Amino acid sequence: MKTIETPILICGGGGAGLSLSTFLSAQGIESMLVERHSGTSHLPKAHYLNQRTMEIFREHGIADTIYQRGTPFENMGCVVWLTSLGGDGPQDGKTIYRMDAFGGGCTKAVYEADSPSRSGNLPLLRLEPVLREFAEKSPLAKVHFSHEMMGFEQDDSGVTSIVRNLLSGEEFKVRSQYLVGADRGRTVGPAIGVNLEGQTNLVDMVSTHFSADLSKYIDDDSPLIRWFINPEGGGGWGSGAMVTMGPTHWDRHSEEWVFHFAFRPGDPDFDESLIVPRIRELLKVPELDIQIHKVSHWIVESVLADKYRGGRCVVIGDAAHRHPPTTGLGLNSGIQDAHNLAWKLAALVRNQAGDHLLDSYEQERRPVAARNTRWALFTFMNHFVTDAGFGLVAGAPPEVQVAAFRMLMVDGYEGDWARARMQEVLATQRMEFCAHDLELGFAYDGNAVVPDGTPEPARATMGDVYTPTTRPGHRLPHAWLTQNGKRVSTHDICGRGRFVLLAGAKGGAWKEAARIAARQCNADVQAYVIDVAGDLEDADGLWARLRQIEDDGAILVRPDGHVGWRAASLPLNPGEALSKVIGRILGQVTGNEDNTHHSAVEAAVAVAALEVEAS
Repeated sequence: MKTIETPILICGGGGAGLSLSTFLSAQGIESMLVERHSGTSHLPKAHYLNQRTMEIFREHGIADTIYQRGTPFENMGCVVWLTSLGGDGPQDGKTIYRMDAFGGGCTKAVYEADSPSRSGNLPLLRLEPVLREFAEKSPLAKVHFSHEMMGFEQDDSGVTSIVRNLLSGEEFKVRSQYLVGADRGRTVGPAIGVNLEGQTNLVDMVSTHFSADLSKYIDDDSPLIRWFINPEGGGGWGSGAMVTMGPTHWDRHSEEWVFHFAFRPGDPDFDESLIVPRIRELLKVPELDIQIHKVSHWIVESVLADKYRGGRCVVIGDAAHRHPPTTGLGLNSGIQDAHNLAWKLAALVRNQAGDHLLDSYEQERRPVAARNTRWALFTFMNHFVTDAGFGLVAGAPPEVQVAAFRMLMVDGYEGDWARARMQEVLATQRMEFCAHDLELGFAYDGNAVVPDGTPEPARATMGDVYTPTTRPGHRLPHAWLTQNGKRVSTHDICGRGRFVLLAGAKGGAWKEAARIAARQCNADVQAYVIDVAGDLEDADGLWARLRQIEDDGAILVRPDGHVGWRAASLPLNPGEALSKVIGRILGQVTGNEDNTHHSAVEAAVAVAALEVEAS
């Protein structure tokens, strides 16, 4: 049996696995990916790509392709609740409620100020071919579909896996330094003792991917999601949600659509043959010509792995966490797992880091996934609250439902009551469609972050207000700068496997400190002075308002765009301080110092202690 050697073996060719392949290639690291299916996903779910994910794709040159092939911004700026598309009754064809969402409408200015990238929308069955295309571009990546992981064994120096080519039947060994399970927990996770814990078997989601010409029934092209709400069909998940699928048009002329319904798992009343009549009935377009492409089932669950690592094996994406669909946190979390992991694996493969750096992957990403899985479940269940906002109550007699719903349409004080209640209750769903803080505001703690003792900024209880900060562990805030006459984001000068030091106007000494640290830590460290006359010009002063350091201070940004450390002002020996900090982040320090978390950089933190006020 032949043996192939590769630094990283990725088991699973979904969104997270393909992204990891590209992220490793961007840092010059070879990898092999094996996927048992013959091609990418044929499922229409998982379409929304949040701003943080699009920032990551922007760094790797993928974002423009997604914007080009996906939903135009003008067709994804809101969510609406409708009674129907057709029908000639007094309550038919009505838009009951509209919510600006995803950086559109009233949210546009805030979203644009906080990121160089807008949100994106491209359904999984169209996104994964893009990710595969980019992964296969690099000669460093070996991407093998129709290949199945049969088993593996690990030792102190690596992992030996058995892979079968499902087309030829040939089996071969793969010897890798590390193995990543991106296979939805089918192989790697169970073998290293990963248990997924939480709530499962909640709802059977039925997604119907179909073609139909709805152009003459739609007069508003701005919504990304259309919810149907009426007393006959029931509320929210019972009546379903409809999303455009393109692939050429993303407005009323969309060639394809998807309808999502929810059923009780094992519901004996469910009959797949009744889906087309149900769609026609909800839309109130009885003669609609519908061509079904696929009806898919998936169980809604909110589960989290009890651990992310076992020796030289780690899990990412759906192998580590699974989410209800609301807030779009599942696929986005998986891609962000891959981004967090890629630079750490790259540093380990290059012998720049110690084993503790790999520990930081679970320390950082698992708490984020814990919050995201709980938030997704919370916002999923809130749709039953919004149903009540319309006056619909599960189990109420049909005449009661009709009477309550009719109140929304009538003039006079009773109608005013009903509409006021609806406005108050429906506004709570902004925690799903305007979850700006969930998307950008998460922070890390653990081995690869050097804290400064400052308190974490308050987080919006509705998840909608993001507060930029340079506090260690947080994503670097975005600000537009000028470099050689060209507008660039603070994000554009970071990433690609480098540590970046951003210094103030009087921070020239940090450049020599970066050279010292790069030499002592065997790492790529770049320093920039940001000033009117610096390496980068802060023309409008926005960065000065965001940075939270003095003119001679500096912010150390990790290769994944998160702040690893900051110094309010220049310490007595900046080269020594920076070297200790980077050594600590990379896990190069071992022994008793590791047990204290701070002692490896105690001197550095002491001389650079921060006393900053949140801007």
